[in-house]
Amino acid sequence: MRSRFFVSMAAGNIKKNAKMYVPYLLACTFTTAMFYIITSLSWNKDLKKMPVGADEIQILLSLGTGIVAFFALVFLFYINSFLMKRRKKEFGLFNILGMEKRHIGRIIAWESILTAASSMVVGLFFGVLLDKLMFLILLNIFQAEDVALGFHVSWKAAAQTAILFGVLYLLLYVDARRQIHLAKPIELLRSQNQGEKEPKARWAAAFLGVACLLGGYYISVTSTNPLAAFGLFFLAVILVIVGTYLFFLAGSVAWLKLLKKKKSYYYKANHFISVSGMIYRMKQNAVGLANICILSTMVLVMLSSTLSLHFGIKEALNEKYPREMTVACDEKNMEQNKQFQVIQEILNKEKVEKKNYIGYSYLGFSAVRDKDEFQVKRDEWKMPDLRKVSNLFFITLDDYNKNNDTKETLEKDEIFIYGNQKPYREKSLHIFEDTFQIKEELNAFQGDALMASNVASSYFIVVEDQEILADLYEKQKAAYGKEASEIKNYMAFDMTGEQEEKDRVYETLKIKLEETGVGNVDFKDAAYDSFLSLYSGFLFIGIFLSILFVMAAILIIYYKQITEGYEDKERYEIMQKVGLGEREVKRAINSQILTVFFLPLIMAAVHIVFAFPIIKRLLATLYLTDTKLYMTCTVGCFAVFALIYVLIYKITARTYYSIVKR
Repeated sequence: MRSRFFVSMAAGNIKKNAKMYVPYLLACTFTTAMFYIITSLSWNKDLKKMPVGADEIQILLSLGTGIVAFFALVFLFYINSFLMKRRKKEFGLFNILGMEKRHIGRIIAWESILTAASSMVVGLFFGVLLDKLMFLILLNIFQAEDVALGFHVSWKAAAQTAILFGVLYLLLYVDARRQIHLAKPIELLRSQNQGEKEPKARWAAAFLGVACLLGGYYISVTSTNPLAAFGLFFLAVILVIVGTYLFFLAGSVAWLKLLKKKKSYYYKANHFISVSGMIYRMKQNAVGLANICILSTMVLVMLSSTLSLHFGIKEALNEKYPREMTVACDEKNMEQNKQFQVIQEILNKEKVEKKNYIGYSYLGFSAVRDKDEFQVKRDEWKMPDLRKVSNLFFITLDDYNKNNDTKETLEKDEIFIYGNQKPYREKSLHIFEDTFQIKEELNAFQGDALMASNVASSYFIVVEDQEILADLYEKQKAAYGKEASEIKNYMAFDMTGEQEEKDRVYETLKIKLEETGVGNVDFKDAAYDSFLSLYSGFLFIGIFLSILFVMAAILIIYYKQITEGYEDKERYEIMQKVGLGEREVKRAINSQILTVFFLPLIMAAVHIVFAFPIIKRLLATLYLTDTKLYMTCTVGCFAVFALIYVLIYKITARTYYSIVKR
């Protein structure tokens, strides 16, 4: 046979199966364009000209490139499986009519070539067109105005896109050839009817799924230490993903079995048809439903958290920097009074006055808390101990009284204590060989934003005098060796004057400390650029990936409905011939679609509710503590997503019914 024949056959097959192929081609084109855009942006030289955040955003974009590449691999294979299932009957018919499998393989090869060529060319074309638009959106998010604009094509990104998708289409072709080669003609003809045996209710798997979900939820709800939450978050995610798949694979079948046993519900026309139809098909549908649920959850988590960070930049900045200027340096290199003199000289020179001043010497180090005892031997720490790690900050009573304008007193073995995340609750505190009695638990502590105190539970402890502070310093130095902390001076204050004067104070003090190498200075206005670059980068990547995941969810839903429509067509035709009216058909279809279609959305909502506590704590590590803002973003994102989901339901339900009623 001539090649022209196979090309003609391949083109005809694509045209004939347009309802299945067109969404697949659109998905391939869209994924190609998105990969080109994010790759091109990650290598865009104009990013270097941005006033802030160039390095951070390029790192995030590079990370996004890897995520999109992995997504393309999984997604295209998954969508292609719908096509192959639909086409196997056609290939089986070709085989029975005399066409050899190698000839079928050549048809598949040309279909793959036509699909790859069209989607890659069109995808790169739209990728190049939209690349500049996405760059402008990125500049707008970063509030960058002075970057020169110009149209360019990233040939490096285009080459990487062509290589990636060329390899993907080759793998798809090899997988299709493998399926055709291993299957017998009769198996190909009956492939669409496979899985018609009623599945058994696997109660053990269903209970395991519920146990995994409850385990993931428990971790999220009970984890209180944001430092440990990083590791626990991924464990919780894995448990929820495994639990979701098991829930839909085994739990849904078990649930339908229970509905079948409930005679008052089951023996109604629409329920009887829908439940009996779903129970036979649930095994093959469960993976699709689980994928929709997981994709929906990912979209909602990414959008709600990144939007919260973007809109909460100022609140996060105030949380990190309660005052405009913060200075910290080692006490042994620069005594507090000398440090104060240097700052005062610079302020006098710029004619700027300080206000809301606080300053003290402190010793800070970490330890593992076990009730009222703090363990400092790091070689004895175990992985579960990470969730118990606490930061300890010790200051003297003199500094406390000066900053709070009080005249409190303490005995040698007494302390005041303040916990930044939760109350201490114990009556004493044991560390090294020392035991301190809690005289009072403070309600607040000035300067509690130092040393990234939101990352782990932190306790600010007031001791009686400098002698005790020095003794604790020597003991922690013996325990930690090279990793021991130094006693530091901490100062923070606001300033009067114009912004330019404040900027000069910061720049002068920064240069002074860099020359001496004794400490560092942070300025709230200067830190804003760093916060903006990080949080806006998260937002851009979150929106970018959410668009991909929403598209994936839509296509999975579409192919699921199309596939089920063709599978149910014959069944509904038989029922209509024996007297089932058009109204009953519609009611049965609606009952079936509503029962299954909204289950992933409901499940995603449950996931979001239980994920809320751990994500809130993770956001606290980025200094976002505005729970109301995060809750508002979460509810808003879910409302918009649910509206989109309902629209998809309307469209796919109509498509399903149009196939079934023919």
